[in-house]
Amino acid sequence: MNLKNIFMNTFSYSPKKEHKFILPKNPNNMNNNCKENTLVSPNIKENLKHLKIIYNSLINSDIVIRNFIININDTNLKAFLIFIDGMVDSDSINSNVLNPLLLKNSITMNNNSTKNPKPINFKLDKFIYKKLIPQNSISTEKEFNNIYKKINSGFSVLFVDQCDKAFCIEAKNIKGRTDALPQNETIVRGAQEAFVENLRINTGLIRKSINNENLVIEDLSVGEITNTQVAVCYMANLTNDDLIAEVKYRIQNLKIDSLLSSGELEQLISDNKSIYPEIIATERNDRTCNYILSGRIAIIVNGSPYALIVPAVFTDFLTSQEDTNLNNSYGKFLRILRLLAFLTAAFFPGIYIAITNYHQELIPSELIFAIAGAREAIPFPGIVEIILMEISFELIREAGIRVPSPFGQTIGIIGALVLGEAAVNANIVSPILIIIVAFTGICNFAIPDFSLSFALRIFRFYYVILGYIAGLLGIAMGLFIHFSYLCTISSFGVNYFTPYIPFSSITKNSSYTLKPIWKREHRNQFLNTKKPDSEEKISMKWKEN
Repeated sequence: MNLKNIFMNTFSYSPKKEHKFILPKNPNNMNNNCKENTLVSPNIKENLKHLKIIYNSLINSDIVIRNFIININDTNLKAFLIFIDGMVDSDSINSNVLNPLLLKNSITMNNNSTKNPKPINFKLDKFIYKKLIPQNSISTEKEFNNIYKKINSGFSVLFVDQCDKAFCIEAKNIKGRTDALPQNETIVRGAQEAFVENLRINTGLIRKSINNENLVIEDLSVGEITNTQVAVCYMANLTNDDLIAEVKYRIQNLKIDSLLSSGELEQLISDNKSIYPEIIATERNDRTCNYILSGRIAIIVNGSPYALIVPAVFTDFLTSQEDTNLNNSYGKFLRILRLLAFLTAAFFPGIYIAITNYHQELIPSELIFAIAGAREAIPFPGIVEIILMEISFELIREAGIRVPSPFGQTIGIIGALVLGEAAVNANIVSPILIIIVAFTGICNFAIPDFSLSFALRIFRFYYVILGYIAGLLGIAMGLFIHFSYLCTISSFGVNYFTPYIPFSSITKNSSYTLKPIWKREHRNQFLNTKKPDSEEKISMKWKEN
């Protein structure tokens, strides 16, 4: 095993030379250049250019800019409407904004009408406000900072040439709690909404939580036949440009006929194609937004209710969104509990086989006599017992998933009770083995990520066989090989065991155990974000007084 690959650099994005696409200019620099334009200009071209730069309209797929011409007193004036698709009511915009401005005003076009419009001799903003737009909720704004907030919160904003005010029209259609509830990531305290199969509804949910113009949602197309829409979501002022380039490069260079789910895309863009998950798959909107705000990238596939988060490290798959919603002490306890469940689910059956076959001196005398008495009438060796019970447990779990939902829990409970009791009475397995298999299964269910728990279900059999062959020595050798292999895995250039391997990266806010929320001052260093700090050193300013 190459030690150089094991202790690789934590963050080493290096887009290949053959990349076909060209990254746009840094949006942060553009935004800094636009900060001088704080007021709406009477020149509509300046306003349009300003908003296109701020909202990255060339790559932001859900930013809609509708250009049109309105006629006022035989003068044709250029105008445009800007809004976020997925957060507005299209019918309301059509009937209460575009219809009055376009259809109810006869436009007499001539060659010079739009190039050199006649000056308006009256208050244009009052005329539009009182006579042209019948929408019930409308306000005017002069400052762009207020306009950004309106657009981000679901307003449609109208700009008209020769008018130094913008008309903020409330035509919201922000999705609240969807009909879909989280099925695989349920929590007690937190949002109870999940993604659905509609791409634009999902991006609207993210926009609802992150009201910021730096949020970029870029649409890509995958599949020569299906042309499936894939949305790449990130914060332009936070996320590393090389990470954005690498994600887009992998997605744009998929030569396939069809893409129907996020699970397929996850397999196509993973680094190592290992049995362990390398990309976070989540159905929760709040968890996705949390990762986006930390500097990662969310990938949403149209037709799939799951978002993919990259890059991912091992500890991400042992965490839940509930950890951040609870008191810091509760979160630490839950994370330590999950880590113990992970170790138990992986090694407990194998250690039992190893100790009973090779290391009986480690067991107290009373317990070993009880185990020997329970196994006295069992005709099979321990390895056959445990493999038989593990396979039965897996079959019960699979059957509970596949049958109709009203019968799923019934089959799981009755199947486990009936089979377990019948197997003990028939002297096929010992009672202590039933306890071990059941406890291992409970620990496996305590792992939040389905893919990681699935990997443990497979590797558990390897450790059982190694414990039967060579006892604790075999388990130790298997663990060494297993750990060495995991150290070679990376997710979009980030080592799988970051921040613990390499050890130099254990800095700032990168540990598995949670810090109090007022001490989470830094984003994860391995992400190499443009803005390393997430809050000031003293975030609770009210305590200073």
